[in-house]
Amino acid sequence: MSRPFDDNDEPQMLISDAELDALEGEIPILAGLRSFAEEAVNMPWFTRLGRPLDREVKALSRSYLDGLGFPDAEPARLRDWVEAADAAITFDIDPAHWEAEEGLRAALAAEALDHLSEDALNIAMTHVSALLGARVRAAVQDAAHFWEVEDEELLNAAAGAALHAAHGAALSLIAGTEDDHPFRRKFALFTRGRWPIGIAGLTFNIF
Repeated sequence: MSRPFDDNDEPQMLISDAELDALEGEIPILAGLRSFAEEAVNMPWFTRLGRPLDREVKALSRSYLDGLGFPDAEPARLRDWVEAADAAITFDIDPAHWEAEEGLRAALAAEALDHLSEDALNIAMTHVSALLGARVRAAVQDAAHFWEVEDEELLNAAAGAALHAAHGAALSLIAGTEDDHPFRRKFALFTRGRWPIGIAGLTFNIF
């Protein structure tokens, strides 16, 4: 970065052509990510918990499972928060799919840095959290009120899982993956009002 001097002999910072090119390349990505987060705010988070799995949810689940490397697993409906709590505990004990997701997440983070600087990536992820955090937590509280649930730890787990899924989808967007990437499919389940808790054995538990 060059440092010419102004009329008062004060140094000025000029951005080099290469730095300008990098910044211009980041703008469309950041604009797309902002649109992604703004659209996600208006989705019906946690509004279809416990309902039967419709055809679209089953198709998204199948795509997610196949892409993650669990083709033999099948989606299963959880009917209430008690079953959801049991499934969350089982997920903590049997974290195979979490490990698979973390491998994908690490690969996406590396790919994202091919498109954005580290600072821009951190800002982008912070922006997603800032836009969605309050909305997701409010949606969880609305669901808790409807179901008369007071387990704060479980409610926090639901909100945290939703934001984690949003981050994964944002990374996949930055990295330029296909629409059928597992993180995009999982995020789509959340934005359709469900809570995809995790895989236990050959069962993909969806509240």
